[in-house]
This record gives sequence, structure tokens and C-alpha cells, in this order.
Amino acid sequence: MKSKNTSRRAFLSAGLMLPVVGASSRMGLADTGMGLFRSPEESTGKASTPAKLEYRTLGRTGLKVTTLGFGCMITSDPSVVQRAVDIGINYFDSSRGYQHGNNERMVGAALGSKRKQVVLSTKTDTGTRDSMQKELETSLRELKTDFIDIWYLHGKDNVADVTDEMIEAQQIAKKQGKIRFAGVSTHKPQILLPWMAQKGVFDVALTVYNFSMDSGVDQAIATATKAGIGVVAMKVMAGGFKDIKPSDPLYAKLKTDGAMLAALKWVLDRPNVATTIPGMTDMDQLEENLKAMAEPFSKGDQRVLAAHLDAIKPIYCRMCGQCDGMCQKGLPVADMLRILTYADGYRQFALGRERFQELAAEHRAVRCCDCAECTVECPHGVRVSDRMARAQELFA
Repeated sequence: MKSKNTSRRAFLSAGLMLPVVGASSRMGLADTGMGLFRSPEESTGKASTPAKLEYRTLGRTGLKVTTLGFGCMITSDPSVVQRAVDIGINYFDSSRGYQHGNNERMVGAALGSKRKQVVLSTKTDTGTRDSMQKELETSLRELKTDFIDIWYLHGKDNVADVTDEMIEAQQIAKKQGKIRFAGVSTHKPQILLPWMAQKGVFDVALTVYNFSMDSGVDQAIATATKAGIGVVAMKVMAGGFKDIKPSDPLYAKLKTDGAMLAALKWVLDRPNVATTIPGMTDMDQLEENLKAMAEPFSKGDQRVLAAHLDAIKPIYCRMCGQCDGMCQKGLPVADMLRILTYADGYRQFALGRERFQELAAEHRAVRCCDCAECTVECPHGVRVSDRMARAQELFA
């Protein structure tokens, strides 16, 4: 899209009709010499299809990563992580705060002796040099490793959120050999990525990126890539909505067959993205996502995504930032809608409630039904007042 007023037809042509990335920008099996990785079922004689793995270089880090990575945030079954490693996926992402610290412990145990075969990232939510250093020591211990490949400052959506003290803590950890590369994760790539490129002290950006977003995100990612920053894409499924059950009231509206695979393939076809971290909780999701590396994005996928975008339009926040400051009660609208997605899209109610409870007390106390009218108008058609009221009903 070229602007918020771009028509549906222009969106489809500009946002979805993308050239398939050629062999020069993707390193396939022949390039890496790593061969075909086979699943555990194959090793035991059961029929299965070998995974076709593709690789890209993660910016100036020089790390070769599979274009499909593994976001571990909502994963509780270590066997899914182990299966992914055996297949050949080599990028895994966790965070100190995921599952109250239990996620790092699970990932560390699942990787075991294969830790050094993969690129491992984690994140810190804290803000002082001392607290960051303490968190890093805990992460190293829980992940059972001597070093973290990429250590992210987590969830920084404004330049002011990243202080000199945080940057200094990352640089100290680098010099100590406790981390290899420094990164930032953000839901506001248009703001953070150009600044990161100019700052020159960050190696990797973890950013929200999916088919629903406008051309400003593409430009920000291109700027970061040109500066040598490796780009990792998260929230690639545009809210998920893949596990909706037929009995769920949302089913008829949101169930678009093939949408999740098409969404993942869309991101993999973007040349400036090195890898992705879709969340995977079971073997079926892992197997489905593996197809994205073997199947090019097609016109059929384009049509599927167009239909899915129409379906999720009233409920999915594209995190464009245009609603910032609109709420008369000062609510962080985009944050609350993203929190609701954990429950409605990813079926992770506990995670959504946990994130809601992290909001300021005055924001948790607001009830949108008390307002005579909503002052927030989404340019993309999200029914903001309805969605905010649902978040308050579920979590407050």
C-alpha cells in the first residue's frame, strides 16, 4: 500500500503480488552442503517427506539461518523443539519473561547437546545495566549455554525506550563473550528500524511483519538491511486465527483455509527478511510451516490472503500507529488489541491476561462501555470499541 487510502485492488497488487526471491538471495541445500534433513519418523522407517531447508545470511552477523525459524514463546512441549532441531531448523527464539521464565528452561533442556548447532536468541525486559546483567546470567544458566547468539532489548517501540545504559549493557556483554550480537525487538518498525540503522550499534532487529502491513514497513526494513542489520520477522501470521474451532462464534468469519501457510510464504518471499519466528506448539504446526520453504508464494496464495484480510479486517490491528493518542481515556489501543490477539488468535488466554495485568492500573480500570462514543477511528476498519470492550471483559 502506498498510503492509508490505498484501495483494496492497489493493496493486492502492491502488497501481495511479489516476485519470488531468486536463488541469488536464498541459499538452498546445494549451497549449504548440509543435505536433506529427515524427520525422526524417517529415521525409524516411517514414511515422511524430507524437509527442504533454505538459508539466508543474518545481516552483518554472517550467521546462516534457516528462513523458517522457531518462536518458542507459546511452546511448552520440548519434543517439538527437538524435532525441529533434528529436521534442521537452526534459529530458536525465547525470552527471559516468557512463561514466567519457564520457557528458557524448557528450550535449554530441549536443545541439550545440540545447542551449538543452532542460533539461539533471548530477550531482556529490564532497563538498568545491573538488572540486565543479572537477567543475562539467569538466561545463560536456564538455557544451559555459555553464550547467547543474539540478545534483544525487548519490546521497544519508541526511541526513548532504548537508553544509553541499555546499549552499554549489551556492549559490555559482547566484550565479555556472553553474547555475540546485540538486537532490539519492536512492534513499531517504522520508528525503530531507521533509528537503529543510524545508531550503528545494533546487529539484529526483531520486528512485526506480515501481509497486512503497508509499504512504510517495507521501507524501514530495507533501510535496516542496507545498514547491515539482520532482520527477523515476528507476528508473521497476522494474528493467527488458525486454531478456531467450528463451535467458536468466530469460526465462520475467520476460518480461511490455507491462510496461515500463505502468510508465512509471503514473508519468506521478502528478500530483506533473513528468518521468521512463527510460534509452534505441536508437530502438526511444525510440519505445516515446513512447507513454506518448499513452496513458492503463488497467485493462489495471494487470493487466499486477500480473502483472509477481508475476514480479519474488523478485528485485527495492523499496528500502524495511527490511533496513538486518539483515546480520550489515554488507553494504549494498539497494545490492548495485540494483547487480545493472544487469546482470540493464538488461543493463549493466560498469556493475554498476563500481558493485560502488566498495563498501568489506570488503564486496566477503564471500561469502554462507559464512554458515550469512541474517539478512536481505525483507518483500516477495526471495530476498536468492540475489541477493547472484549479485552476488558476477558481480562479485567
